[in-house]
Amino acid sequence: METIVADVISIIEEGRRKAINAVNRNMVEAYWLTGKRIAEEELQGQERAEYGKAMIKTLSKALTTKYGNGYSPAALYSFRQFYSTYPEDEIFYTVCRKLSWSHNRLIMRVENPKARDYYLQEAAEQGWAVRTLERNINSFYYERLLTSKDKKAAIKHSNTLEKQRTEDFIKDPYVFEFLNIPQPINASEKDIESALIENLQQFLLELGKGFSFVGRQYRISTELEHFYIDLVFYNYLLKSFVLIDLKVGKLTHQDIGQMDMYRRLFDDLKKPEGDNPTVGIILCTEKSETVVKYSVINDNNQIFATKYMLYLPSEDELIAEIEREKLRLLEGKKGQF
Repeated sequence: METIVADVISIIEEGRRKAINAVNRNMVEAYWLTGKRIAEEELQGQERAEYGKAMIKTLSKALTTKYGNGYSPAALYSFRQFYSTYPEDEIFYTVCRKLSWSHNRLIMRVENPKARDYYLQEAAEQGWAVRTLERNINSFYYERLLTSKDKKAAIKHSNTLEKQRTEDFIKDPYVFEFLNIPQPINASEKDIESALIENLQQFLLELGKGFSFVGRQYRISTELEHFYIDLVFYNYLLKSFVLIDLKVGKLTHQDIGQMDMYRRLFDDLKKPEGDNPTVGIILCTEKSETVVKYSVINDNNQIFATKYMLYLPSEDELIAEIEREKLRLLEGKKGQF
């Protein structure tokens, strides 16, 4: 009896989920078609501002009388913007319609067209919740990805290993504002590590696609010594383990040497046959470009030093940080010629 009850509940819940998804798709389509019709009507009125305002006001009044709230002039302008942002049938029906109106409303307000396309594709492919999408937009997720060594590959959406490079999975900086560590910051590396584990789901979202948690203070042993790695993950898209070492303060040569040793040990002792080389990421609050330039990091595409922030900076501060990183990468490329 318990089995049939559980089965029927599962069937009903699945039916409800499908019904909600169907309603969502139909409502998003109705909003898009409404925006299209408004745009067409405006064109007939030669896009005169007065005509457009009067038409929106009249339409809003009629729809509110018939359907109630939800059709204010502001809402109708949003529908028109929705259609204007995605006028092509193919993009709308293959991507936009997969997302809720709340998703689409957030994305269409992103000014950068390339960033907008990225958020649209990723939200649909990765199943981002509205809160996740909003956080990623507000923390300039796309722009931080562009500080990877291969900017063009960073915005590709394919999940095939052949088209993905390790560099394209690394953001700089990472933002851990979800830890709610107050300023001035006096947390130790152990405190930050504990907080990240306590907020593992959000940490994984910030790391990006393909990451799964393996262990904390992960022990690797030789015949003579034991070594402990702060955090170990596995990325199924890269098909490799990812080691993370947390540092409070400035990056040093010793930090890089330690990570290089951990990575080599992990390759020898833990990496399964057929996997790609282990990746090492040193997360630090201050990154010395001189140390990076004259260390093994400069010649090794499996070790990375990136900055992390324990609070979400202002828009201007974060943009400035991203621009500094882009400039550093540009100067590094010039120095290769």
